Amino acid sequence: MGLVCDVVGRVLVLFLLVAMPAFAQAEDADKPAIVGVIQKQLDAFQGDRAAEAFGYASPDIQHLFGTPDKFMAMVRQGYPPVYRPRSVDFRELVTSEGRIVQKVLFVGPDGVPVIAEYFMERQPDGSWRIDGCRLDRSGDQSA
Repeated sequence: MGLVCDVVGRVLVLFLLVAMPAFAQAEDADKPAIVGVIQKQLDAFQGDRAAEAFGYASPDIQHLFGTPDKFMAMVRQGYPPVYRPRSVDFRELVTSEGRIVQKVLFVGPDGVPVIAEYFMERQPDGSWRIDGCRLDRSGDQSA
């Protein structure tokens, strides 16, 4: 039994060592598509195109808000740096708690920098949707 566990353990470690770089490459390869989805949603916010912006949200987010107008109202009220940014700087793509997260530095309408973490979700057709956004209002630009 000890020999079997040792062999299984070594195979598992080897698999993880091989899979980790492949996973990182997959993230890098997906970055243009992920950035594109976020940028398209930001463009829709700028044009007050609620239905279009809502279309870039994941099915769970769409279900949570129900309508494009409710979604847009939430963004207007709770996410002014995202709704009307002075500037946008896409940062690194990371994995956090098993989820793909795109970090974005925003300077909001008040001039205060914030880091947004966009939680991304791959859809069955391979496309990406936004499954949430968390703002770190610490203003730490090094994130």
